[in-house]
Amino acid sequence: MTEPHPRHRIRLAMAALLAIGISGLPSAAVAELSEADFLSRVRRLTFEGRRAGEGYFSPDGKKLVFQSERHQGNPFYQIYLLDLETGETSLVSPGPGKTTCPFIRPGSGDVLFGSTHHDPRSEEYQRAELEARASGQERRYAWDYDPEMEIWVAAADGGGLTRLTDERGYDAEGSYSPDGEWIVFASTREAFQRELSEEEAKILEINPAYFGEIYIMRADGSEQRRLTDAPGYDGGPFFSADGSKIVWRRFDEEGLIADVWTMSSDGSNQRQITDFGSMSWAPYLHPSGEYIFFASNKHGFANFEVFIVDADGRKEPVRVTYTDGFDGLPVPSPDGRRLAWTSTRHGGEGGQLYFADWNHESALAALAAAADRSSAN
Repeated sequence: MTEPHPRHRIRLAMAALLAIGISGLPSAAVAELSEADFLSRVRRLTFEGRRAGEGYFSPDGKKLVFQSERHQGNPFYQIYLLDLETGETSLVSPGPGKTTCPFIRPGSGDVLFGSTHHDPRSEEYQRAELEARASGQERRYAWDYDPEMEIWVAAADGGGLTRLTDERGYDAEGSYSPDGEWIVFASTREAFQRELSEEEAKILEINPAYFGEIYIMRADGSEQRRLTDAPGYDGGPFFSADGSKIVWRRFDEEGLIADVWTMSSDGSNQRQITDFGSMSWAPYLHPSGEYIFFASNKHGFANFEVFIVDADGRKEPVRVTYTDGFDGLPVPSPDGRRLAWTSTRHGGEGGQLYFADWNHESALAALAAAADRSSAN
């Protein structure tokens, strides 16, 4: 067994001491925790637009790329880059169509994202959505997994726009490996590449995400290949900080329950990490590799909270946020000391980006004190 790095030995020792200090009984220690044990200096980052979210850090931690509904004449998400030092925000995506799931490439600073701007019907869809909203029509927010969605990459200023995928089906949710050489992403292309059974055709009409699987490709779009093959939606993949693992969410066939999974970067060693019996999604590994952030509605169908779980899934997850509404899409900074996430805690209808200092030592202590999954009821 490899000897832990000195920094890790220090952190583990601190975690043990903190765990002892919280309570003599591990279960009591976890029960007494609150949001303040993990998050401090909580502040709202975005204010403009109907909603914003999915904030991902640049490798140096100085910028955050995110999606927001704020572009004039377009009711759908566009991609923006926020300088955390100056507060300056700039548009990266072209402007028309729908966009989603941005990520910054290590080394170059280029921005990866899914987009439908090439679809000639984009403006038609925008007008229809604006008219529906102007009429006061109430409808539940839902993501449509547009089969015209493709993965694009552009320079930070929006220049040099290049298309990386060209397959019928939803291609999105892409992220880079730490060396910037690989992209892992989600796609429903299988549903359009073969003849579907009558039952599958009905599923595609009602729940297209069912056909979502995880794929990998080189940063230039070459060597695309599939990593998962299971009924139900596999999506939201991210590499670990050392590039050896991929973490993602897997939904059941009905699309109602999801759990966090990990696998090796070549698709082997697929392993289920959570078993919450709820919708547990949006996982992201802490840079230390010791635990995973994710969101779950374990405590109420419409109440999503942020949780952490040890990277091997041996312990019961620990709750981080305690605010009614939506708290999700948690992403740690590259140094592991800050957290960005999407929340409705301001009371608005749409989520906005929030930012806080993250207490890594408290996280380790709480996980050490958590009950083993084998002994949980």
